[in-house]
Amino acid sequence: MIRNVSLSDAPRIAEIYNYYINNTIITFEETEIDAGEIERRIQHVREKHFPYIVYEEDGRLLAYAYIDNWRSRSAYDISLETSIYLDIHATGKGIGPVLYRELITKSKEINIHSLIGVISLPNEASRKLHERLGFRLVGNFRESGLKFNRLIDVEFWQLILS
Repeated sequence: MIRNVSLSDAPRIAEIYNYYINNTIITFEETEIDAGEIERRIQHVREKHFPYIVYEEDGRLLAYAYIDNWRSRSAYDISLETSIYLDIHATGKGIGPVLYRELITKSKEINIHSLIGVISLPNEASRKLHERLGFRLVGNFRESGLKFNRLIDVEFWQLILS
């Protein structure tokens, strides 16, 4: 079931996200965050009236997705960055595309012009997901991040909605 996020989801979202902080280059955050920080981030997205949704199965939250500003200048408000994270044990089960399609639908409903997916490399699963959903590769910033003492390339994928 897909539903809007609740502040009570914050501990579970932190648990999912902290896995990626500690074990992957998928996020460039390097320090675990707690439920309070997730609550703050949820409220930040809600204040802008942007979608923040979760995927739940048998009462357990398995994934979450939201959109937020890509850049801070107001001219960029028509193009928003997507974020989607799955419980590491829920990957490969088709949840990602289902949740992402719903995020795209909700983005269209609020008249967003384009969505931007940011992928740190390597991440073939995310690249395939974005391509499958109609995103197009629009740029690659070489060696733009450093995590786990590795230089990391970052790709930008865009989906024009209108």
